Amino acid sequence: MTEAYPHIRSFVRRAGRESAAQERSRQLMMPKIGIPCARQALDFPAVFGRVAPVILEIGFGMGETTARIAAEHPENDYLGVEVHTPGVGSLCKRVAEQSLPNIRIIQHDAAEVVRDMLAEDSLAGAHVFFPDPWRKKRHHKRRLLQPAFVALLASRILPGGYLHCATDWQEYAFEILAALAGEPLLVNTADGFAPRPAARPLTKFEARGLRLGHEVWDLLFLRAATP
Repeated sequence: MTEAYPHIRSFVRRAGRESAAQERSRQLMMPKIGIPCARQALDFPAVFGRVAPVILEIGFGMGETTARIAAEHPENDYLGVEVHTPGVGSLCKRVAEQSLPNIRIIQHDAAEVVRDMLAEDSLAGAHVFFPDPWRKKRHHKRRLLQPAFVALLASRILPGGYLHCATDWQEYAFEILAALAGEPLLVNTADGFAPRPAARPLTKFEARGLRLGHEVWDLLFLRAATP
């Protein structure tokens, strides 16, 4: 499955401005919690210094949700993957300020991380919250949650583990639903879209959108036992 995965570059490196505080935090914390990209499966107990369920966070943005979830669930470890430097610096700042020992960060393409650095049946869960919808039709081919990547990601989740996705782009929501529903290793926990689980915090940005009448679609699937 790994060799057959057709890699899709689902992001562009935006030249967002990193604040001085984010830069300081990134430089201080990444040597401690950053993981270099390598074509070798991670040893989670060695990475986190303990044996605990590991949740993958793909595209954590500025890290608000990741930090809050990690703080509320100290029994889990969280592997955050993000390409944008300001976001990495922001999460590093939160980790330092909140003393969160259960977060590690990889600043790299999530598709390559999943393919090259995660063993099959190794994750307790995976979060993909608000992936870039690539709104223009000619860019839809760059969307991350397409069947081939969903199959790859599902193979990295333990039987009984979960995949939780969320988007505020309706057309993409139905495309994600079709991709997840079509993956034999995944079983939907709802009849279509799921209510927002309490475990996914409401961000300030999302709360503002909801007040303006915007919608958000959650999808919560479980990894089935391998036939």
